[in-house]
Order: sequence, then C-alpha cells, then structure tokens
Amino acid sequence: MSHSLHAGHTSRPFGDLRVLDFTSMMAGPYCSRWLADLGAEVIKIEPPEGDYMRSRPPLRAGNSCYFGHLNAGKKSIALDLKNPAAVNLVRDLVKTADILIENFRPGVMDRLGLSFSQLQPLNPRLIYCSISGFGQTGEAASRPAFAQIVHAASGFDLTNMSYQDGQDRPANTGIFIADVLAAIYAGFSVSAALVHRQKTGTGQHIDVTLAESMFSLLVFELQNAQFPASRRRPMYKPSRAKDGFVIIAAVSNYNFDNLFVAIGRPEWKNDPRFSSSTARLENWDELFFLIEEWTMTRTAGECERFLNESGVPCSRYRTVSEAIDDMDALNRNSLPFVQDAAGTFRVTNLPFKFSAAEISVGSNVPPLGADTHAVLKAALGLSESEISELAGAGVFGPA
Repeated sequence: MSHSLHAGHTSRPFGDLRVLDFTSMMAGPYCSRWLADLGAEVIKIEPPEGDYMRSRPPLRAGNSCYFGHLNAGKKSIALDLKNPAAVNLVRDLVKTADILIENFRPGVMDRLGLSFSQLQPLNPRLIYCSISGFGQTGEAASRPAFAQIVHAASGFDLTNMSYQDGQDRPANTGIFIADVLAAIYAGFSVSAALVHRQKTGTGQHIDVTLAESMFSLLVFELQNAQFPASRRRPMYKPSRAKDGFVIIAAVSNYNFDNLFVAIGRPEWKNDPRFSSSTARLENWDELFFLIEEWTMTRTAGECERFLNESGVPCSRYRTVSEAIDDMDALNRNSLPFVQDAAGTFRVTNLPFKFSAAEISVGSNVPPLGADTHAVLKAALGLSESEISELAGAGVFGPA
C-alpha cells in the first residue's frame, strides 16, 4: 500500500508502508521505532493520558528522553478506545494499513473489538504482530510478564549466577534484555511476513514472546541441560588493571601464543599446563591468575592498546559515557541527535547500513496527540468539522 504521509522517502526500505502502533513500555515501541527508521509511517495510537513511558526518567522539562529514544520518528494520535466511535476510527485506519503491532496482555485487543480475527476481514493483507510475555495461547498466556519476570522464568538469571564466583543470589535486573530481544524478533518476523505477503497476497498474525526470545539466548545452556558436561565451561573473567579492569578474550591457539609473547612469557607456548586447548581448560583459573599479575602493573588503556596491537582481543571496561565517545570516533552516525520539546538528545541508530537505501531515526519525538488531525485528514479524508465533532464526542479523550 502507498498511503504514507511522508511521500518522497520511498528510497527507504519500508517507505511505502503504514504501521498502526498500539504499543507502550519498551518491547513494542522499540520494534515500531525501527520500522519507522526503515521508512515506514508509524502512527502511534495512545490513550488520552499517553504512553506510560512519557513520564519515566530521565526527564528534562517534563519530557522523557527514555520515551523519546523508543518513539522518535513516529506520529502520535490520542484515542480513547473505550469510546466505540474511537474503535470505529481504528477500524477505518486498519483498512489503509499494512502492519499493526500491539503488546497488550492477551485478550485486551479482542475485548476492544480489534483482534486479528476481527480486523482481518477488513484488510486481508494486514500483518498483525502481537508481543507478550508468554504468548497468546497456553496456560501462561494471561500471566503478567515484564522483562525481569521473564529473565527469572527463562533460566537466564540462575544461569548467569552460576557463572559468577561467590555470588549467593541472582543479580539485580537493570537492563531489560527480554524487551530489546523481543523487539528484534518482532521486527524480523514482520519483515518475513512482508515477504510472505508479497508471495501470497495475504497477511497473517504473528505471536512473539519475551520468554522464547530469552530462551534463544541460552544456546549452550539448552544443550547442557539435556546433556550435562562433566565440568563448568571456562569463564572469561575481568582481569584487574591499575585503574580498572580489562577483558581478554583469547580463544584460539593463535590468540594464546600472541598473548604469551605479549606479556613476556613465550615459554608458556611449550608449558604442559598451557600448551594446548585441553591443558588450558584444566588450568584455566591458574592461567588467568598469572595473566592478571601482568595486567595489574599497567593501566586498563595500556593493556587494551598493547594487547590489541599484539593480536590479542582485549577491551577495557567502559562506562556508557565513555562508550558514547568511542562510538563517535567510529564516524558511523551511531548515536544521532533527536529533538523533543525540551531540546536535543542522543539515541541509537539501527546497527547496520545499507549501500542502496537510507536508514535513519526520525529527528523528532511526537508530543501526545500532535498528529491526530493530520493523520485523520490524510488517511481517512475527514474534514476539520468532522474531527471537531469527534472531539466533542470524547473520541480523543474528555471533551
């Protein structure tokens, strides 16, 4: 379909697609933001009070850059979906859309009259993506599930704990891996469904789960749970430096030979403790204890620079602030600026480039409901008087 309100961007991969975005929090909004980065017109349909993330810190003059990171480049319309007239508007928009993404708890869209089975007759080409904790079917479908719940339920947290020395409880949860991972899989699945639609002419429902997304991380662990190894796999541990820590990821014999030479112990190449992969596994902790004796005499930056120059994969541990400067040095526009009512701030770009298409985050974060009139006029052909009548009926919130 070619309904986009930003015509002229068809050189972008998804430049002729319209997305209806019924998502909030993190997993769904991140997925739909990436679709916008790829050129889709993403219409974010928010309740009159707005997405919960609009109030989440970091805040500047009441504007959340957390929300902005997840929603830049979209259009925002505010609809009270408790109002039947608002639901009717959505049904009209569905007829013009290519993709719908939602991450309500299973059953909510059905109660609103907006489930896939209810909308598919209106638009057989519609690709409808649902993101939830444990899926649309099964005993756990109705279970509340934020990322931290899924981290615990999937086995991820206890696995990570088992890899730490001296830790007596699972680590705190601060980075919502399940949300970001599910967003990636949702975007991948939508892309595949678009290819399938091109072949068949029809859309379909996609059921993406945070739980299965997390489980896909545990490649070794899934196999080890079925066929346990006789010993714990070797851990790549931080090595202490004068002013911080470094990680040394020597993997191959070539890496280890270079490492031994770099730290002034070339004789270890022939040391029966360290001369083969099997020997190193048997003496892993001792080896890295001895390596740390070398790293502790140097700064983390010196270790990183010298070992990398010697053909040994190594990085010092950076703060996010330090990593921002490093990403700038790559000169890949990895962290572009976007703008909201409080000013500019940085967000991530998609981590890939195309040679023949434009990919970039939209430059503006939409204020709540800012595009309601423009979208309804352009997409549905409504007049200003018709929109005013809908406003008076409370379609966009309390009149």
